[in-house]
Amino acid sequence: MSLKFDYLIVGAGLAGMVLAERLSTQKGKTCLIVEKRKHIGGNCHDHYDDTGVLTHTYGPHYFRTNSPRIKEYLSQYTEWHPVAYTIKSFSEGRYWSFPVNLNTFEEIIGRTATSEEFETWLAKERVPISNPANSEEAVISQCGWDLYNKFFLGYTLKQWKRHPKELDASVCSRIPIRTNRDDRYLKEEFQALPKAGYTRMFERMLEASGFLVKVMLNTDYRDVLPHIEYGHMFYTGPIDEFYDCCYGALPYRSLRFEHETFTAEQLKNRENIAGKTGYWQPAMQVNYPNDHEFTRIVEVKHATGQQCANSTIVREYPADYGPGKEAYYPIPAEDATLLYKRYAERAEKETKVTFVGRLATYRYYNMDQVIGMALAEFNKL
Repeated sequence: MSLKFDYLIVGAGLAGMVLAERLSTQKGKTCLIVEKRKHIGGNCHDHYDDTGVLTHTYGPHYFRTNSPRIKEYLSQYTEWHPVAYTIKSFSEGRYWSFPVNLNTFEEIIGRTATSEEFETWLAKERVPISNPANSEEAVISQCGWDLYNKFFLGYTLKQWKRHPKELDASVCSRIPIRTNRDDRYLKEEFQALPKAGYTRMFERMLEASGFLVKVMLNTDYRDVLPHIEYGHMFYTGPIDEFYDCCYGALPYRSLRFEHETFTAEQLKNRENIAGKTGYWQPAMQVNYPNDHEFTRIVEVKHATGQQCANSTIVREYPADYGPGKEAYYPIPAEDATLLYKRYAERAEKETKVTFVGRLATYRYYNMDQVIGMALAEFNKL
């Protein structure tokens, strides 16, 4: 006998969890969440590793937003640990302030300087391009060839396996160039992490939903379809896979994560590099644009504020997408966009399925944008 639900939600990531919470707590609707992984939370999942360090399982997830509505919504299920996310870039054998700011300029010239000096220097370095057509043009039009080669070119080639000239201008223009001493990685007004972690926040959402929401983990939703009845589906997976890649497979980039934990005794040897006790590196994130196969090393303990003698770093290796790999990043290039439009046109005709989230709409979104999208879909109901 089939089980009946008001909604089938494919994927237990941000979009799926928000929709299930809203539908159940606000409308009293029953929802079945089907998730292929062994946990809730999608890529935002975090966990305590074997040495007690709170770690982001799938790379760093730095929550930030300018939306009071989204902050207020999540605050029902979490307290916050405020943090200003700061990173470094390791290039030419040393650490640099990044994103590029006045401190970076002083490191380049080897003395103190003013914002006016830096602005004058940038004016000479910039390549005059009024409407950048790609990521290379976006960067050189802001800061010139030297900084482009030092910080952007190698990182982009590794991350996307495409030259910046092949990528939309938005890819690299997301990284600011500042002439003051603002070295924050992000510019949004509210920057914080869930105080008890993302996973605990998601668990609280499910607790609020009670018996109205059922979760099936380690399950392909297609295996469930013959055994359930539902009124409407929210799909958060790759849109091309929903249609069996009938127009061709959309390109994605995947990632491989290499975790390494250090004891308090081992960290003592890194104090001169980290600049403080109990850490392995000098910032939460260090980019490696021109050295090594990985793109960055993340030590998220800098951001979580966890009081723990040990610390864990995660090296992040870009990888080709294929069987057994996760689709992390839609590729923002013209050929991929044109192919996605074919799927999007077909999706618009669906009446029993709504496509929500980064993979389902083939676009790179920040976390607050995904939450906003899910809330907007709920409001449409």
